[in-house]
Amino acid sequence: MNNGIYIVVVCLLLASCGGENSKIYPKKVPLTESVYASATVQPDSLYQAYSAVIGILDQNLVQEGEAVKKGEAVLQITNTSPKLNMQNAELAWRLAKNNYQGDAAVLSGILDEIKASELKLQNDSINYFRQKNLWEQNIGSKVEFDNRKLAYELSQSNTNLLKRKYERTKNELQTQLQQAENNYKSTSTVSKDFTVSSKIDGTVYALYKNPGEIVNTMEPVAAIGKSKDFVVELQVDEIDIVKLEVGQKILITLDAYQGEVFEARLRKIFPRKDERSQTFKIEAIFNQAPAKLYPGLSGEGNIIVAEKKEALTIPKSYLIRNSMVKTEDGEVEVTTGLQTLDSVEILEGIDEKTALLKPEQ
Repeated sequence: MNNGIYIVVVCLLLASCGGENSKIYPKKVPLTESVYASATVQPDSLYQAYSAVIGILDQNLVQEGEAVKKGEAVLQITNTSPKLNMQNAELAWRLAKNNYQGDAAVLSGILDEIKASELKLQNDSINYFRQKNLWEQNIGSKVEFDNRKLAYELSQSNTNLLKRKYERTKNELQTQLQQAENNYKSTSTVSKDFTVSSKIDGTVYALYKNPGEIVNTMEPVAAIGKSKDFVVELQVDEIDIVKLEVGQKILITLDAYQGEVFEARLRKIFPRKDERSQTFKIEAIFNQAPAKLYPGLSGEGNIIVAEKKEALTIPKSYLIRNSMVKTEDGEVEVTTGLQTLDSVEILEGIDEKTALLKPEQ
């Protein structure tokens, strides 16, 4: 009988001790709410270079990791036919230009004809009006007068014809020159399409094709980005994206730099959701980047969305149905604020003197 009483008392004491151990009081502590995101380091302005034409890769003109200037050729695709077309177009353009502007231009020959015709017209005019004056004085024959008049009229007509020929030929040569120039520019553009060039000053981070392989317009041939400027691409869950704003501080940890935390700033929020991963992409830049960075370095990021120097907090495990807590007087409704993985801020409902009991699991 005494043994039975002893066991009951021990059990009551243990239950009482367990209850006391699970009772806590809210505490005022600094609180920071953050959003988690997976992080990947990439060169700034990184882009995939594509070919504008289909062909065979002749040669890669640079190596992976090599710096390039804007406009510098990265690779060459076989382009024998376009090159010949461009050369022929250039010859046609130069010929048309020489016909219009050169020393032996067609227009120069017509101008010479016009000058000769004008001299003849001047001479025939003098002879005609002189013979006319004589004829009006009944001097000379009618046949000679008619011949002088006819010669003058023919010279006048021939001069006018040559002037019209000059204007017509000039317009034709101008048109031919413009057409030849347009054709040359067009073939030059096509020829350039067989050379893939860098759009920025940067570094070639990847070459996807080897000489002899087929190049098409659907697959990238190279990856190019800035040499020293890197950004951090982060994937944020869609339930957290509404909390983010440009300029927010981000704490970055990288697998390659274990134990170190780097500060960054949110620079851009991409508005389109990735339907496969149900995440949004954001972009951040380091306040002070690590000494060495490589494309593809992975890590984690915590975007700071709110901070308080002093907040009344309780462990999340003491929160019931997101809005209730268990006290010695029963369940009490509370208003919550900032949250972390382990703690939650209490705005209304309880204070530091309220004893809380841990809910039963």
